[in-house]
Parts: sequence; structure tokens; C-alpha cells
Amino acid sequence: MSAEPTVGQLERKLSQQIQALYKEKLGHRPSQILCKLFDQKVVIVIEDSITPAEQLLVANGDERLVEQVRSNLDEAISPYIRETIEQILEVKVEDFLSDATIETGRTAIVAVLGDTPVARNIEAVPKGKKVPKAPAVP
Repeated sequence: MSAEPTVGQLERKLSQQIQALYKEKLGHRPSQILCKLFDQKVVIVIEDSITPAEQLLVANGDERLVEQVRSNLDEAISPYIRETIEQILEVKVEDFLSDATIETGRTAIVAVLGDTPVARNIEAVPKGKKVPKAPAVP
């Protein structure tokens, strides 16, 4: 039997570690985290990512403050999520995009990977069309 994990095991482990990270760093446990590998990308959807403190500010009508707080929290936790992705998938994250919607309480993350992760059933991962790298901006 191969020691390599399956794609599903990698996705589950990533979901569990990100949920633990939210609890540790933000004191808040999202209700669900979905991770899905797509060739050299991983998409993460975090349900109920808005903390109780942010929800209180929304209830008080401070939407602009909540947007700023959420932006700062996302910026603060992003390096930890990026590191978690790299550790679990054992590939470098080349690009990391994240955004949250206060109204729905969801956060979405797309990480572009430097290579396809190694997994026992990697052929099960949907393949995207190869897009040439953009030239570096001076």
C-alpha cells in the first residue's frame, strides 16, 4: 500500500487545519470549510468566517468598520493559511487571493501552487488549461 495520501485526505486535512487555525488565531470556529484541489490550484470556501465581534459591529450599523476589521484580519491570518497549504500539500504557493463577504459570512481563498501536489489518486483532480506565466512587472 502506498504511503501517499489520497486527494480527499489532503483536502480534509487542509480543511481541518484551517479550521484549527481560525480557532487558535481568531478565537472563532467557522461552521464549515471546503477545500478542493484543481491541478495547480486549491480553492477554499470558509462558511461563517465572520467573528462574533464583527457580527456585533454589524448589528450596531458599523459596516465600514467591519469591512476594515475583516480586511485586517484576512491580511493577518493569510500568511498562516499560506504556510498551512504549503506544509500539507508540500508545494510552494505562488499566488494567494482571499476575500470575504460580510453579508453572507463567507471567505473564499484561491491559492495558485507552484506544482501539482503528490497524491495516490492525483488523476482524479480536474485539470485546467495551462496558462503561460505573466511577465514580471519591473
